[in-house]
Amino acid sequence: MIDVQEARATLMRHVRAVPAEVAPLSGAVGRFLYADVVATDAFPRFDMSAVDGYAVGSGPGPWRRIGTVAAGDLLDRPIGADECARIFTGACVPEGAAAVLMQERCDEAAGQVSTLVGTPTPGANIRRRAEGYRQGDLLMHRGERLDPAAIGLLASSGIRSVTVARRPRVAVVRTGGEFITVDGIAEGRIHSSNEVMLQAALLEVGVPMASPPITVEDDRDRLCEALRTACAGADLVLTTGGASVGEHDLLRPVLEQLGATLHFHGVRQKPGKPMLFATLDGTPVIGLPGNPRAVLVLFEVYVRGFLRALQGARHPGPAEELLPLAGSVERKGERDEFRAASVRDGRVELLPDEGSHLLGGLVGGAVLCHLEAARTRLNSGDRVRVIRPLP
Repeated sequence: MIDVQEARATLMRHVRAVPAEVAPLSGAVGRFLYADVVATDAFPRFDMSAVDGYAVGSGPGPWRRIGTVAAGDLLDRPIGADECARIFTGACVPEGAAAVLMQERCDEAAGQVSTLVGTPTPGANIRRRAEGYRQGDLLMHRGERLDPAAIGLLASSGIRSVTVARRPRVAVVRTGGEFITVDGIAEGRIHSSNEVMLQAALLEVGVPMASPPITVEDDRDRLCEALRTACAGADLVLTTGGASVGEHDLLRPVLEQLGATLHFHGVRQKPGKPMLFATLDGTPVIGLPGNPRAVLVLFEVYVRGFLRALQGARHPGPAEELLPLAGSVERKGERDEFRAASVRDGRVELLPDEGSHLLGGLVGGAVLCHLEAARTRLNSGDRVRVIRPLP
């Protein structure tokens, strides 16, 4: 059995990045860049008016109005010192203009415009060409995630497609014979939730499953077939159930039968102690327990970051920050513990401890508080690690 940090490090040592592909910018939200992106044009592309008003010459005014410039239009000649042009937000500032005056601070009568607020400040209300970035400037680094703001930034440079990491292909295998089936008996059985929850978790991070979940009872031959099928063409296989050491926990012996390399089995943490990690024919297999809370905690602590790393993320995560605890807590300290918590006014409030089969405390935006095994007594104000999900 290994500790949490060693488990994380072992997983990251076995990341094999997915290949690149070119995607249209309009459909690339949530993807990770496979190469640095530089500006193909300057922004703004020209001196641009920041307001509706008047582009005035360098003289003290009043100024004679000689035309109008709407966004997308150009004035047909430069502006003289005692001249001006009506101008609108986003329009190209004519050559010779010293400033743009807001329309509500001007008065126009008989073709003459005067200011109501004194001498204009040179350059007022003008967005200068390339003040945002110049052609050739680095806009984003390899490994950064494209969110809506990033999409807008690249589009403003005229970029229409980007080289991104292909979305990982993830297969899910749910094991166990204790579940209610459509045509089967219900007495003594439970509703299956883990494969549905994992599908939702994958969709939330922009990684749709490669195929519907594979469900298999606790049978060696069927599990062998399921794992072979799942690994065929997958970048990652997630299993749930059968990861412990009971008579019906077949994941490890079946992986060994198939010739998989076992990297670890068991992590000193609560919940999620039976977690397993192996590679089968080069495909990483993360074996999650059957208890739903443990499944979701392990997804947040390990799987989410692994998926980001597969896509070349600069900072795979998990993202942890140190925040003060709102109250005291005593623990046995045998294992690291991941507790549901809320953060209010910058302080961490632990939610009631729940068994690994219960999900209620994780509903509604709760964060995970990572309590290290060595810290058996924590007082109000002590700083603890809080994991916030990265997209």
